[in-house]
Amino acid sequence: ADLSVEECCDKGIEWANKNRICASLPLISESRECSMTQVQCCRSQLEKQSCSDGVEFANAREECDSHLDKNSTCEAEYFKTCCYCCLLGKAAQVQGQSCEPNPKIGYQCGIVFRTCCGKGQEGIDLSISDYAPKKEPVEISKEELDQEDPYLHDGCRGGGPCSQQCRDTGSSYVCSCFVGYQLQPDGITCEDINECITGTHNCGIGQTCVNTLGSFRCQRDTSCGTGYELTDDSRCKDIDECETGTHNCPPDFICQNTPGSFRCRPKLQCMSGFIQDALGNCIDINECLSTNMPCPAGQICINTDGSFTCQRISPSCGRGYHLNEDGTRCVDVDECSSSNQPCGEGHVCINAPGNYRCECKAGYTFDVISRTCIDINECRRYPGRLCAHKCENTPGSYYCTCTMGFKLSADGRSCEDLNECESNPCSQECANVYGSYQCYCRRGFQLSDIDGISCEDIDECALPTGGHICSFRCVNIPGSFQCTCPSTGYRLAPNARNCQDIDECVAESHNCSFNETCFNIQGGFRCLSLECPENYRKSGDTVRLEKTDTIRCIKSCRPNDVSCLLDPVHTISHTVISLPTFREFTRPEEIIFLRAITPTYPANQADIIFDITEGNLRDSFDIIKRYMDGMTVGVVRQVRPIIGPFHAILKLEMNYVMGGVVSHRNIVNVHIFVSEYWF
Repeated sequence: ADLSVEECCDKGIEWANKNRICASLPLISESRECSMTQVQCCRSQLEKQSCSDGVEFANAREECDSHLDKNSTCEAEYFKTCCYCCLLGKAAQVQGQSCEPNPKIGYQCGIVFRTCCGKGQEGIDLSISDYAPKKEPVEISKEELDQEDPYLHDGCRGGGPCSQQCRDTGSSYVCSCFVGYQLQPDGITCEDINECITGTHNCGIGQTCVNTLGSFRCQRDTSCGTGYELTDDSRCKDIDECETGTHNCPPDFICQNTPGSFRCRPKLQCMSGFIQDALGNCIDINECLSTNMPCPAGQICINTDGSFTCQRISPSCGRGYHLNEDGTRCVDVDECSSSNQPCGEGHVCINAPGNYRCECKAGYTFDVISRTCIDINECRRYPGRLCAHKCENTPGSYYCTCTMGFKLSADGRSCEDLNECESNPCSQECANVYGSYQCYCRRGFQLSDIDGISCEDIDECALPTGGHICSFRCVNIPGSFQCTCPSTGYRLAPNARNCQDIDECVAESHNCSFNETCFNIQGGFRCLSLECPENYRKSGDTVRLEKTDTIRCIKSCRPNDVSCLLDPVHTISHTVISLPTFREFTRPEEIIFLRAITPTYPANQADIIFDITEGNLRDSFDIIKRYMDGMTVGVVRQVRPIIGPFHAILKLEMNYVMGGVVSHRNIVNVHIFVSEYWF
């Protein structure tokens, strides 16, 4: 009947307790799982017994070296580990150190360390230390004891009641286990988890899980094969048959170990030229039967005892033949390759086996009279059929040539156009044409009339149309030209030909003070301090000093100022205009328009009179009256040309006359600037 896992495990533990070995463990079931469980539980029990023996030995002897077995078995390793770890725990207890071990010594060692250290603090029997000096008991007060040992009242002192890990909570404690162990129902004891039974191991196919304290290991399940043995760490190790004496080499042979096997080599070594058989006998090697031909060509190989000899073969050759370099056979004599030319000039020598014959070369014909080979003039015999352009005869052949502008094709007969532009004959641009080429120049250059190859710069500024290229000044550069403007007050327009005035007032590049007004003129600006006279104030709509607007002052009389009130001048204005430096007038140019504002009295009672009272030098300006759109307008005209730079201030008056008396007057001061340049 099938046995349970617990029953199979109990049988393995029972066998380990009884026999202290698992090598000859009788399997109680044909089930593979039961057999694995039985073996695993037996080995686990042996490991626990070995560890317990090591702890007991350490407690009794205070040392471990006298019991160490020279054989490196798993049980001996567990005994040594647990014995050493127990001694470390006891030493920590004697030195008054903490019973919490360093985690680096391992979980299993830490358990033994904590157990031996805790037992020592609870009062281990130290009577075996007969050589320890006796000390009289000293009474210590509770306060001194608390100061000396702050962990005196720690419930987990010395590991506490827990078998592995303990955490003090103040009023109580909580026990826990290391990895590979599980806490028992009593909440104190920790028991090893058998990963091989619970199935939490990671052993692969072909491996058997072997449980260890707090862990497990995987052992190879299959055989390593002939010539190998399985080690404790589940690796296959080669068996040295020569060292173990399990070989079968005869007495006259030497055993040589190989991976997985061995070889038998004879002690007797044969001399050169002999080979040894399986029984150790030396047999002669017939070198003449080898495939690498020990003798050179033309010689025969004769085998000897342990070696061989070579004997030369000397054949006899007839006329027209001779021995080859190896002297092994007769080969034909090539009479045509000799330097004396047996056939003479114009002939070709044709070699034959043991003989030769003479014929005329290609391009020659046999002359029956002189009985010699004479040259054939192919160009004369086949006129116009051999070459596309020119044919040149040579001894025994001919060659074709081409006229200028062409080159010979790959067939050696046709002519194809030669691209002269590839050799860069022109200074700038080259255009290939059939049989020749043509040079041309880039924009801004012209082809030289002298060589037809070089390109000369065109001076655009010197052309008849040069005056229309640039508005100010033209500067010639190779292949082109550049337009420039006066150094100050102008910049080049986007079309790169005209000059534009720079409005320094708008660009705020002027240096006018706060009390001055900036007025832009052609090629510059003017800073004018235009203040209103007494009894006048600036109009509110002309305060923008940064612009070149007209400054307008209106009358503002003080109270009871009768003379101010009776003064007919109502407004005084200042404005600035910029005029060209020179013009040839065919008719007057209208430059200023003064629009009259009719007073509140009827228009039929008032007459408006415009006049230039000051600044009209050389009578260059006049003023006329005109009616436009129902308004009376005074038009200031320039009637004479003016050469700049020039500055004048025209004082214009606009009088409203009633009954022969001026009742209302407006004064306009016009600042006229004539620039040196005008575009």
